[in-house]
Amino acid sequence: MSETQNNDSDSDKKSWFSRLTDALAREPRDKEQVLEMLQEAEARNVLDHDALTMIEGVLQVSDMQVRDIMIPRPQMVVVEQNVAPEEFLPTLLESAHSRFPVIGENRDEVVGILLAKDLLHYFANKDKVTFNIRDVLRPAVFVPESKRLNVLLKEFRASRNHMAIVVDEYGGVAGLVTIEDVLEQIVGEIEDEHDVDEDIFIVRHGENKFTVKALTLIEDFNEYFGSEFSDEEFDTIGGLIMNQLGRLPKRSETVVIDRFEFRVLKADNRRIYSLQLTVLERVESSLKENSDSES
Repeated sequence: MSETQNNDSDSDKKSWFSRLTDALAREPRDKEQVLEMLQEAEARNVLDHDALTMIEGVLQVSDMQVRDIMIPRPQMVVVEQNVAPEEFLPTLLESAHSRFPVIGENRDEVVGILLAKDLLHYFANKDKVTFNIRDVLRPAVFVPESKRLNVLLKEFRASRNHMAIVVDEYGGVAGLVTIEDVLEQIVGEIEDEHDVDEDIFIVRHGENKFTVKALTLIEDFNEYFGSEFSDEEFDTIGGLIMNQLGRLPKRSETVVIDRFEFRVLKADNRRIYSLQLTVLERVESSLKENSDSES
């Protein structure tokens, strides 16, 4: 790049920063005006795309409520307080979560939060000491559906809690929300040790259970499962799901297409990330066996 081009680039940046400073000094009329300037900065390569996405997420979080991102009550993975650990352990292992609401007679009676790590002592003890789940319960935090996400994030940070039980206007349990759910609205998907590896798009968990990335090409999906979905309008499975619903789905929503049941595992207000797939009939022998994609 020539010295003249460098000078022009520096001039553009200074000009943009000057206009941004002027705009902020004049107190922008609304968030849309601020976003327009930030998007212009990204187009000029003054601000990178990831930074812009995070700023947009921060601005959106202040307008969102807990009900917008919570895991609905029917999709909550819970533990019954009167059930022995040996009985609910398979549920804990299948979900791969670290925290679980503990309920009494029904899902409206949340008596506390169980951390999976608090069961280690019990299962490590060969003599199997008497277990009382109330001895290891953590207090449950309750928040209303209408609470703003930015306020909830501050409360999570101050209290060091990672999960809250969401209640409706009548005091009934409407769902749950975690600090990860809130942070993903700002930074996008947060991957953990249970997420699908970057280069693996389909992971098999059993005879008819799979995890599928939303960005899986329909062509690859068809090859793996012997299906015949068209890729003329959409390239990916995520696009197929959104077309079926007619909108961007929320986490835990379920849609059945042909012989496949898709449940949204991870999604935000911009895109779908991963799906839980259940094949509703016995998996055909034509399924491609790929040792790299076995869980």
